[in-house]
Amino acid sequence: MLEVPEPEALTGAALDHIQADEYMPEEERGHAESAVRQDESEALAYLIDPTDLVAEIPGVELVQASWSSEPVEYDPESMEWDMDEEDGDLEEKTDSA
Repeated sequence: MLEVPEPEALTGAALDHIQADEYMPEEERGHAESAVRQDESEALAYLIDPTDLVAEIPGVELVQASWSSEPVEYDPESMEWDMDEEDGDLEEKTDSA
């Protein structure tokens, strides 16, 4: 889960990244800027390179990557977001093995 408390800063960073990409064709640049302004997940996509996430892991070679995101309302009081419960289940399974 990723929280974006300052969506304007995220969008601005993505727009800066797009402007700094000297290899991006102008027609693609315009489309990219429009997409980033409309959708925070697009802004993330321009800032996060999946290859960089696994490049330093021994024995791993990224062959293909994709990801998606969607906005959700986080309610810490909801049982749906009880992260401790999941950890407890994992510990029980690990301990009994």
